[in-house]
This record gives sequence, C-alpha cells and structure tokens, in this order.
Amino acid sequence: MKRSTGLVTYDSSGNEDSDDGARHPPPPKKRKLPSLSPALLPQAPVDNPALHQGRVRTTPHVEGQFAAYVYVPLIVECGSLLHKLLLDVYAFAKAEVPSMQPIGLLQKPSGEARDNTELAGPASKKVDERRHSCELHISLTRPTFLRAHQRDDFRRAVQAVAKSRPCFTASFATFAELTNDERTRTFLSLEVGAGHAEIKAMSDALAPTLRALRQKEFYEDPRFHASIAWALLEPPAVSSARDMSQETASTTPASSTEHSPKPGPQTSSFDPADPCAVPADAQGTSAHFPAISHLPQTLVADIRRQFGSTLVSQLVGMFAVDELAVQIGKDVSRWRLVGR
Repeated sequence: MKRSTGLVTYDSSGNEDSDDGARHPPPPKKRKLPSLSPALLPQAPVDNPALHQGRVRTTPHVEGQFAAYVYVPLIVECGSLLHKLLLDVYAFAKAEVPSMQPIGLLQKPSGEARDNTELAGPASKKVDERRHSCELHISLTRPTFLRAHQRDDFRRAVQAVAKSRPCFTASFATFAELTNDERTRTFLSLEVGAGHAEIKAMSDALAPTLRALRQKEFYEDPRFHASIAWALLEPPAVSSARDMSQETASTTPASSTEHSPKPGPQTSSFDPADPCAVPADAQGTSAHFPAISHLPQTLVADIRRQFGSTLVSQLVGMFAVDELAVQIGKDVSRWRLVGR
C-alpha cells in the first residue's frame, strides 16, 4: 500500500516580511541641514594693533563681559595755565622720546563713550565745559570685569560712594614715571599730593564691592595720579638681549653706548582710554610702533627741574574734586559729590 506523499504548505515568512514592510515603510533618511552662513555666526572682535598704536587686549574678549573702572575726572580747559604747562611738558618729553603718545591732552574726551552724567541746573555747565576742554583721569580702581547683570549694582555702589563724600580740593605735587602691571608700557604722570587721603578713602569704600565681585582691589600703597603720556616698552627678552649686547660693547672701544635700563617704579598705572590694552608682541611691533627699554634716566628729573615749580603753584596744580565717574564698556556715568 502506497503512502501518500502530500506536502504540507506553510505560510512563507518572506510574505510576512513583505506585508510588514508594506504596513511599516522604512523611515526616510534624514537630510543634512545646510551650514549657516558665516554672516549669521557671532563674530568675536578682532584686535588690530595698527588702530591702537600697537596695543592689544591683555584680557581676551568674552561675550557678555564689560571692562569697567572708577575715576575722578579732571576737566582741563583748553588755554588754561595747567593745559599750557602740560602741553609744554609733553613737547619736552616728546623731543627726548619721539614714540611717546599723549593721553587726554590733544583731544576731547572720546566720542565713543556715552556720557550718562547726572547733572542739572547750574551744574549742567560742566557738560558745556567738556566741549571746550580735555579730560584727565585719576583712577580709583584697577580694570574691573563685569557680567551684564552686575553693571547696575556696580553703578549703584559707585553712586553711593559719591553721595556720601563731600567735595574737596586737591593738588598735584610732582611728575613721575609709572609702568603698568605687565611692564609693557611706561607712563609720564602727575602725582597727587594734597587730597591723597580723601581720594584713598573713596577708593577704599569701593573695596567691599570689588571683593564681592571677586575682582582685584586697588593697590595697597596707591600712588594716585593722572597720566598725560605713554610709550611702549620692549618685551623683556628684547631688553635682556640689548643689555647683553651693551655689556659686550663695553669691553670694546665704541663711540657711544645707551644707558642700561634700571628697575621701574611701582606698577600702578594704565591708560584710561583703553584700560584693557597692552602692546602687541615683538613681532611686527618695532617696525611700526617703536618701543623703548625705558625712559631716559634723566628725563623725569629734567622735567621736575624745569616745570616742577609751576606745577605746584596754586594757580596751576590745584583742582576741585567734585565728581566721581565710572566707565562700563562704552557707557560713562558721573555723580556729583555732596556739598557742591
């Protein structure tokens, strides 16, 4: 008896797969988004030393961070005895150091800064005076760096100091050479004599605010001053190489040699026009922006001898301290001291 050999048929798994594929088609491939145009990307400022006499930022630009500093503004009317003296002093120094640049002497206050002065009534004449004068700054803080949300609190702290201090009279005592903390620039400055204690009291009153912001306080033994000119200093490596070449030259006959540099005075100055700037590095600097190893050793002494007696005259070197100012980014705010 023959056994039936009928085949049993099963549903094909391939058919199931095709049915599932029909019910659930594969997801479409994700299309790659086009890259953004460079014009839409945030642009960080590019430092161009050629626009700033060879200076570049000592602190890198951070989006949302603002450089700030507090100072006593000193308005010097064009044609006044003090203004004429400072022009004479600058011309004298420029003849000895041709690369020296003025600070606040030959131009009005920077038009880039927005002035939010709180003056009214007769005091508003101060605004008109600035249009026909130059302005020197006596710094009460180092450069301070604020986040956007800290600006208003810092202004209020400066305003509180201004509103709690009476006006007073100060005067300049002498000329001095000061360097910045990085020892990249040297400054010709007027040092404050009378009024030093009152200015220090205002600076000290800002210390708690600076500590709360984790910023450096002002110098422990400050030399309050107004800088009127500056010059680039050579990088230490260049100065050292110059010293070595001079030592070598001193062992052989030579027609003339330069003075070897001496240690600079206490570092306590910066350019109020650009508190965050220092010179570019040695590459490409000397060709366009000459740097020096130091001021001539006799320059400050010669200036003191020729112009010192005029500076300490009451009609020349005495001035009223009646305002306190703070610059945050490009915004300048000023407040009158009480008792004006």
